[in-house]
Amino acid sequence: MSQKSDISAMNSPMELAFAEARAAAGRGEVPVGAVIMRGSEVLARGSNRIMELKDPTAHAEIMAIRAASAALGSERLIGCDLYVTLEPCAMCAGALSLARVRRLYFAASDPKGGAVEHGPRFFSQSTCHHAPDVYGGLRESEAAQMLRDFFTDKRG
Repeated sequence: MSQKSDISAMNSPMELAFAEARAAAGRGEVPVGAVIMRGSEVLARGSNRIMELKDPTAHAEIMAIRAASAALGSERLIGCDLYVTLEPCAMCAGALSLARVRRLYFAASDPKGGAVEHGPRFFSQSTCHHAPDVYGGLRESEAAQMLRDFFTDKRG
């Protein structure tokens, strides 16, 4: 399902997602960042805020979806693309499907918690109402290293 891609024109939105991930790490959150684009317009940014908000649903993707929906005044993000530094979990994949996100671009895969290329492979299920086009592996090694460094520092 995922299409490995070297989309140089897409580096800018992914760089914004990495900036969000670094901000999350600076707050002591797992460094995951997300950006939602509509064409060349940045609609929303999000980063993990689980500990800060005491909310297990405050994943980067959910935070970005909430902000983009508010900006558009709609629960549907038709024609929007999400860039995220880590493969979405099942909850986030479900939210992307319900929001009708057009394309998903992610950096590092997540063999333990991911639900796009791993685990339940959410978008491949017959009960999935909408599956975005998926492009994985963008700046994968950089994102994976950021996560490894974060957890190494935490375990210190």
